[in-house]
Amino acid sequence: MIAGSKRKWRRILVGMLIAIGCIAILVARPAFHLIRTSLHDEVYVEVLPPGFVDDASRLNQTQIAEVWSVPEDAEAAESQLSDLLTRARNDKKKVSIAGARHSMGGHTVYPGGIVIDMLPFNHMELDESSGMLRVGAGALWSEIIPYLDRRGRSVAVMQSNNSFSVGGSISVNCHGWVYDRPPIASTVESFRLMKPDGMIVRCSRQENPELFSLALGGYGLFGIILDVELRVVPNERYRLEQFVVQVDQSLETFERTVLEKAGVHMVYARMNIVPDRLFEEIILNVFYHEPDGEPPALAASGMVELRRAIFRGSAESDYGKELRWNAETRLQPFLSKKIFSRNQLLNEGAETFQDRSAATTDILHEYFVPPDRVGGFVEQVRAILPRHRGNLLNVTVRSVNADEDSFLRYADQRMFSFVMLFSQPRKEAAEHEMARLSRDLIDAALKNGGRYYLPYRLHATRDQFDKAYPQGREFFELKRKYDPDELFQNQFYVRYGRRGA
Repeated sequence: MIAGSKRKWRRILVGMLIAIGCIAILVARPAFHLIRTSLHDEVYVEVLPPGFVDDASRLNQTQIAEVWSVPEDAEAAESQLSDLLTRARNDKKKVSIAGARHSMGGHTVYPGGIVIDMLPFNHMELDESSGMLRVGAGALWSEIIPYLDRRGRSVAVMQSNNSFSVGGSISVNCHGWVYDRPPIASTVESFRLMKPDGMIVRCSRQENPELFSLALGGYGLFGIILDVELRVVPNERYRLEQFVVQVDQSLETFERTVLEKAGVHMVYARMNIVPDRLFEEIILNVFYHEPDGEPPALAASGMVELRRAIFRGSAESDYGKELRWNAETRLQPFLSKKIFSRNQLLNEGAETFQDRSAATTDILHEYFVPPDRVGGFVEQVRAILPRHRGNLLNVTVRSVNADEDSFLRYADQRMFSFVMLFSQPRKEAAEHEMARLSRDLIDAALKNGGRYYLPYRLHATRDQFDKAYPQGREFFELKRKYDPDELFQNQFYVRYGRRGA
């Protein structure tokens, strides 16, 4: 009896040791991968030569005449900006306008020109009765969100990160996760614009409506946006529901969870980027309004180090991509919160996940496709990516309603947007290959009745630009009407807009 009992406990002990060994094996590889990623996650600080500037791509290092920072005081800023434009015209210098510099195609720089740094111009004032925020163009969303949060309000439309400036956001006419809304232009009540001659005009749907539509999504080519009146919304309490589905079931799931249910305020999907299962599954994240209960207090983002290690580890290898997908689909649903405030969802910086190395950089693409052409576009992208061996880190899918405000609009109807993030070596050969990949993806969007987004690398051919934006020729002619001396210029204008480009 005693011997039998000993054998029983020995079997239990052996079983426990085997189980512990299996768990150790299962945990060891991901732990090693994440530790290795963290140890190699250098914080490289780019030191530019004197007289040079760059943007978020870290591929546009350009020599300029000077960077001129706007004074914080509004009266001094307006007077000195007018004098600066006069000096630039007399010295035959071109002027470009910069905020957080997250555009990636030289949109904030012109060789040998003057760069106006708008970031100091960040005043803000909320009119509680009208729900209107008047804010300086240099203000960052990371400054605006806490300000509004203390007053129970939130941004109506912005990007999915808080690292961008207001002026930059409306100059590219951004959009984000907000469901059933057009781009940010729809939330702009008015703005004040300093024209090339130094005169200031108010632009709205009633006053100077043509300039209003041109400067929204106008990439700083029509003048200096000084301050903006934005419609804001209540800060609300949201509940997250996540669905992991096969891609061929995604539209059905979207209809069931979003179109047919009330109270949906934010939605985005993330596609599986593991190479041998590319785009086979998606994670659909749906945020429903919860009218009962207060929004949680605004807080710092949680588990930043772990989330960063998992994300940056996906740039290292296919195993890293697999690990990230498994973490997001199997682990995150049990660990992540289910209740958020609207402001909390908007209040994370792009720097949380961005590449900080010297050797590589993160490059964004974005493509807009009508809902009934999504399937064809996805199939073509699935065939294109392996040919170029691009290191794809992320594909987020969003919905954006038709834009009725901006002239150079990318959403002339309801569109699904595909935001793609690639890791790219900072070498000339890699840039040429990325350009070839971009052109193939642009062709795929065009074949499916879509467009590409303009704030990123200037890889599109002139012909592709003209097909995607048939209103582009008129847009640039109107630029020369309002700015006959072509005082405001940038690399985007040089590439696609200037005569003889």
